[in-house]
Amino acid sequence: MYDPVQRHLAMEKLVVRDSPEGQEKRYWRFRPDRWYGGIATADCAGCGLLCYFCWVREDVRNSPREIGKFYSPKKVAETLVSIARERGFRQLRVSGGEPTIGKLHLLQLLDNLQGQGCAFILETCGIPLGYDQKYAEALSKYPFIHVRVSLKGCTEEEFSMLTGSKPEGFRLQLKALENLEKVNTAYHASCMVSFSPEENRRALLTRLRKISSRLVDEFEVEEVILYDMVRSRLKQAGLRYYSAYSPHDVPKELV
Repeated sequence: MYDPVQRHLAMEKLVVRDSPEGQEKRYWRFRPDRWYGGIATADCAGCGLLCYFCWVREDVRNSPREIGKFYSPKKVAETLVSIARERGFRQLRVSGGEPTIGKLHLLQLLDNLQGQGCAFILETCGIPLGYDQKYAEALSKYPFIHVRVSLKGCTEEEFSMLTGSKPEGFRLQLKALENLEKVNTAYHASCMVSFSPEENRRALLTRLRKISSRLVDEFEVEEVILYDMVRSRLKQAGLRYYSAYSPHDVPKELV
């Protein structure tokens, strides 16, 4: 098992660099996407977790120095806004890796998105926000941001089973929720439940309710989408799921 904090910190050294135009980060594509009813998306390279149900290519997760290129915060902001205006979207996001890797880059990106009239959805595993409380505080100054913390399973044991990481990473995910609650940032929790028995789901909701009853009211269920890469990873890991969707059969209400 690997240490999720140390992997995040090691990955940051590979995908972030300083430049006269701010802290640059490596991205591998920009695109319009169907989720959230339509959203402009920048896919970054590198992640601090190795989730078996993840759809991202192996090189994006494990060899980020070999794909894409570095972009300044200003360039990422301009590209996202351009896609949004062309498609009539009002929402932006960074995906395709872990957006919170490179704290300064993300904050400078948000600075460049101020006044653009778009909402920014920050999808994150939450681990950097869990071990760095000041990160959550820094995000709270942007009124157009909404943080979606994606829990990897319902318990510490499921977290390790699904990520191959040490179980304390799950507690850091919950700590991220606590830190966001303290600074009154717009956020909610989602959870990959396809591998969770019902009793574990109920236990998770009990833990979330202790942080905020709103987390239970706004809880988002995630279920695995069986892209070819995902099928292969799950088979290699010997993981069986209770529920799943094919890429073309995701219910409209979940898109």
